[in-house]
Amino acid sequence: MQKIPEPLKILVEQIARLPGLGQKSAMRVAMTLLKWPEAETMRLGKGISELRENLHLCHICGALSDVDPCSVCSDPLRSEDVLCLVSEWDSLLTLEEGAFYKGKYFLLGGLLSALDNNPSEYLEMDRLFARLRQGTINELILALGATAEAEATAAYVRERVSQQFSHIKVTRLAQGIPLGAEVKFMDKETLRQSLQYRQEI
Repeated sequence: MQKIPEPLKILVEQIARLPGLGQKSAMRVAMTLLKWPEAETMRLGKGISELRENLHLCHICGALSDVDPCSVCSDPLRSEDVLCLVSEWDSLLTLEEGAFYKGKYFLLGGLLSALDNNPSEYLEMDRLFARLRQGTINELILALGATAEAEATAAYVRERVSQQFSHIKVTRLAQGIPLGAEVKFMDKETLRQSLQYRQEI
């Protein structure tokens, strides 16, 4: 029985670690790469390497960027007193595509499970509090979605922020977002209305 060559086996194992790809899908990807011209595979490898070298997290908001601070945080035309809290970078991108929000962002780093007993381990609460202590933020918009995890996270953040920063108004996206949905999958009009008609909680 013929064995898979070691270099191919290693590549397939690495590709299979990507989300949504199993061993068979990874083998198909690897075989496709073998059919590419060498220059194309070298360019892909270089792109992956440079991705790690040239991208980093913005030290202010936590977004992926090739400059630090990112273009949103360094934009002088953005409102300094409104901060939109999102769970991940792709939610920020979705909001930015609409071009209707003119404030700043902060990435929380994920969402809590409704049954999570130790939420402080998973969320960037210390960094968020450091940002709020700077004294420029008057409103914190929770743009976390309408899933059970988002609701649990919103309740946790609201409670923590209201305890330490009573002068900051905590709002959330309007309930135009359907239950069970995530911000990153919403259409632009739903997001625009949700931001425009946000509610204090």
